[in-house]
Amino acid sequence: MSYQPYPSSGKPVGPERPPAPPSVLNAVKLMYVGAAISVVSLVISLASIGGTKDAIRKARPSLTATQVNQLNTFIIALAVVSGVVGVALWLWMARANGQGKNWARILSTVLFGLATLDLFGVLSQPKTALGFIFPVLTWLVGAGAVFLLWRKDSSDFFRPLGKYDPSVDARVKPPSSLQ
Repeated sequence: MSYQPYPSSGKPVGPERPPAPPSVLNAVKLMYVGAAISVVSLVISLASIGGTKDAIRKARPSLTATQVNQLNTFIIALAVVSGVVGVALWLWMARANGQGKNWARILSTVLFGLATLDLFGVLSQPKTALGFIFPVLTWLVGAGAVFLLWRKDSSDFFRPLGKYDPSVDARVKPPSSLQ
């Protein structure tokens, strides 16, 4: 009689992550809101790009028509690339944080720090009302998401599975070394 093992997917069996707590779910929802705000901001930026050539001519009257066109094309490309990257980052962080990836929580915090520096730059420059509202709104959404990601119940969710942590369960003893 031979032993026949059960079929397996080849993946090691480990403890399953519990469902995300409300704080993480709300942070993920805020990240989706951040992505939506970024899409709206991108669309408005592209819709108002028509006045960019006039603004370039006014700011730099010494530029030739070709240079104005090249700079205008560069500004449009930069707006599209930064807008698409921003939306992609919001969506990526929402998905990864929702799955309990601790690196995503840390990266989200770093990206929020960069957004804070960007906000200081936005506030130091003269802007239209829309040029002011979207960065501030995006920053507020990011602040809310990061705050929620670092709450205690969120931290418990992001804790690596299968690791002994006496603060979580003092009744569980770590394995002792074999003698």
